[in-house]
Amino acid sequence: MKFKMALVAGLISGMAVSAVHAQADNSVNVGIVTFLSGPAASPFGVPARNAAELLISEFNAGTAPAPYNKKGFGGSPLKMTLIDEAGNSTAVVTEFRNLVQRDKVDLIVGYISSGNCLAITPVAEELKTVTFLFDCGTPRIFEDGKKDFVFRAVNHATADSVGAARYLKAQKPSIKNFGGINQNYAWGQDSWNDFSAAMKVLYPNVQITTSQMPKLFAGQYSAEISALMASKSEVVHTSFWGGDMEAFILQSVPRGLYKNSDVVLVAGETAMFRLADRIPDGTIIGARGPYGVLAPDTPLNRWFQEKFTAKYNVPPNYTAYQMANSLLAAKLGYEKAMAANGGKKPTSDQIAAATRGLEYEGFGGKHKFSLGNGHQAVSEIAYGRAKKVDGKMTLVDVVRFPAEQVMPPEGVKSADWIAGGMKTK
Repeated sequence: MKFKMALVAGLISGMAVSAVHAQADNSVNVGIVTFLSGPAASPFGVPARNAAELLISEFNAGTAPAPYNKKGFGGSPLKMTLIDEAGNSTAVVTEFRNLVQRDKVDLIVGYISSGNCLAITPVAEELKTVTFLFDCGTPRIFEDGKKDFVFRAVNHATADSVGAARYLKAQKPSIKNFGGINQNYAWGQDSWNDFSAAMKVLYPNVQITTSQMPKLFAGQYSAEISALMASKSEVVHTSFWGGDMEAFILQSVPRGLYKNSDVVLVAGETAMFRLADRIPDGTIIGARGPYGVLAPDTPLNRWFQEKFTAKYNVPPNYTAYQMANSLLAAKLGYEKAMAANGGKKPTSDQIAAATRGLEYEGFGGKHKFSLGNGHQAVSEIAYGRAKKVDGKMTLVDVVRFPAEQVMPPEGVKSADWIAGGMKTK
């Protein structure tokens, strides 16, 4: 009898301790996925990780500017579970499942590679895990089917490609031909297809000279550069990013490609300062949106610039902005869902419902989840030309294009919108 009473007392005591522990542990576990190793880590993944660390620290301290100054997410402290994106798609999917099932994350912000985004999206839907894709650009994510739990807080690749074509039209009304070099997977294929289609709309008689499609992370481009130079293209388009882009710059500049062609680096902003002494004046550079040196001069942006630079001794590049903007959207969506749930921890369904169609002011200006049934955000985009001033890399001839000029309307696929003349309302 005494044993039974002791057992019952122990069970009650254990249940009480568990209840107190559960009540005390009201934190929100955010999974952060980015490249921490490999050729994409230094120019892309690490700046994104740094932005996540900075923002989560500022959120927890309640020191971010309004309306982001409430501590944590709705008063709940944040924990970060950091995962390396490096590896093949099978490994990336396994790590996604581990984040949800083993690490019990409440939501995920991550992914640079378009291939990885395409791989994890169906898994996020299957596991009903709110996931913010912070960088990958392929339009296929939301154009190939309705999503319930996956969001993207930045433009997709169509904006980069159409923006580049519109910038060329504003700078050079007449262009006879162009070529390209892009990675042979979703991001590179989509970028080239959208750019070449947009160029044909803006320059009806333009000719494609060559399209080079090396494999992702090839690293050596001697043959492709030879083909580009032999093509005598007026314009050379590339959506190369990370280590591939830097390798391409280092290999193509000494061979004189930039002397005879306008080279468009869609993702060039991340290399602006790292390779400032190598990038020729006049190179056309994009930042995948209004980010980095192309971000608008607002109090919110100045706060981010100053905090990031003070902490890491370098200014934030566009991937840092994309990660930070995605965390802002996650915070607003979570807190909106929490308020609707009476201040209690919201479910994934509630977070998704609160985030759908959200409009907010980010470090890169105004963003709105207006495409993909409210899951794909849009913003303006900008391009400029590289110019060294007193030895410092700057951008001149900057032109900004509003979202409606570079992104399709809701319910229309990018390819169809471009083919139809990229009409705006």
